[in-house]
Amino acid sequence: MPGPEEPLGIDRLIHEPSRLAILTVLSSVKEADFVFLQRAVKLTNGNLSSHLSKLEAAGLVTMEKRFVGKKPNTGVALTKLGRDRIAQHWKQLDELRTFSFKPVN
Repeated sequence: MPGPEEPLGIDRLIHEPSRLAILTVLSSVKEADFVFLQRAVKLTNGNLSSHLSKLEAAGLVTMEKRFVGKKPNTGVALTKLGRDRIAQHWKQLDELRTFSFKPVN
């Protein structure tokens, strides 16, 4: 969860643009393979790998390495915690957006 030093309670781990894109794509599917995710978020292998490692260390995603035929394949999925955290993040952003439209008296 966001720490007190983070402005407006925004979770910086999730709010980083590339990780937010990764989590948003994953929230719309049961599982995605690495190549699909890479194409969807337009990151290099190394950048995607680095972001996924951070998300995995935080318990937000799981990665499963396997073979499809003779080709290596990495499946990535949100954990329950990951689904809860991304949903909470979008809720916080919606609340912030709503707050910004309230007229000042």
